Amino acid sequence: MTTTTATRSLGIANVFVFTNDTDASLGFYRDTLGFIVHTDVRNGDFRWVTLVTPTQPDIEITLHNYTGGGLPMSSGDADALHDLLAKGLLSVLVLRCDDVDAVFEHVRASGAEVLQEPADQFYGVRDCAFRDPVGNMVRFNSDLPADRVPKAPAGW
Repeated sequence: MTTTTATRSLGIANVFVFTNDTDASLGFYRDTLGFIVHTDVRNGDFRWVTLVTPTQPDIEITLHNYTGGGLPMSSGDADALHDLLAKGLLSVLVLRCDDVDAVFEHVRASGAEVLQEPADQFYGVRDCAFRDPVGNMVRFNSDLPADRVPKAPAGW
């Protein structure tokens, strides 16, 4: 694949995390994870909140409240989105860190729902997983040294 001059400067600007409770989501990402509020504006019922991490301030994580009029959707679509969000099936946010075990203990102490305790994975990372306050899966990982990568399970 060839990168053209026109596409050479492309980069990720925003990553969207769906929510139906902006304040609860903001509390988790800002207060528990230490993200920094970049933008917080309102227009009637619509609220646009973006956060950045201290290590990647050029990538904004947008807390997208689908109940606030930001997306034109039917009530059936909103109900389906709500069901997927509540089950943790809508999106996954994967965050890189230096020490998965320390992050795990910190996030667990906040009361977040644990989905997976820290584990070494055959695809070369140590990771863990939680649900944010509205149901999104949030994973934390760090690379494993080559000599610590476990073998893939049978059948992979």
